[in-house]
Amino acid sequence: MFDLVIFDCDGVLIDSEVISARMLIDELAGFGVEIDTAYVARHFLGRSYPVVMQQIREAFGLTLPDGFEDAYRARLIAAFQQELRPVQGVREAITQLSVPYTLATSSSPPRLADSLRIVGFSDLFEGRCTTASEVSHGKPAPDLFLLVAEKNRVSPSRCLVIEDSLAGVQAGLAAGMTVWRFTGGSHLRGLDLTHEDGVEPHRVFASFADFFHAAPQLCGGASGS
Repeated sequence: MFDLVIFDCDGVLIDSEVISARMLIDELAGFGVEIDTAYVARHFLGRSYPVVMQQIREAFGLTLPDGFEDAYRARLIAAFQQELRPVQGVREAITQLSVPYTLATSSSPPRLADSLRIVGFSDLFEGRCTTASEVSHGKPAPDLFLLVAEKNRVSPSRCLVIEDSLAGVQAGLAAGMTVWRFTGGSHLRGLDLTHEDGVEPHRVFASFADFFHAAPQLCGGASGS
């Protein structure tokens, strides 16, 4: 059924989005912009930093000062050091996969490296990462996922994408891939995710304990063979 599994990172492998959302909400409040977690989930989730900044400029007429990005990232990584945790069951699921896997994210390479190191996933994804910095158009455009398929010499139709964000689901579908939406991250708790612009993933699941239920052939046993 699948020749490659493509994992998003934030909100799928690591429970980072709730931390990022809280910090961004607090930072923007200092500039008079009032948003909530539902707004972040709908407009920012899964998108790269430049796209988020563009959205803020267009929606609120706010251009953040020079140095904001570096200061925000530094505070975010400091918070990650204290609070970041892996999503439960991820390592177990990955080590049991019977097909190759990779990672595709809107995070910058430095943030990705820090995040994987903090949660102890660096070994799982060494040499398996592609970021939005490598394409002209990030999610919801299909470019990132199509690049991953090209790198791995796999047809998009044979790829399974694991995403949490609306933008990520849209990107995977636009790339012609099968998309499963993971809704078990803390940032999505209590949010109504139905009727999001008519976008329908092929499957929705909330726990990696259930990951193989819909495709048991993906499970090769504890050795990952």
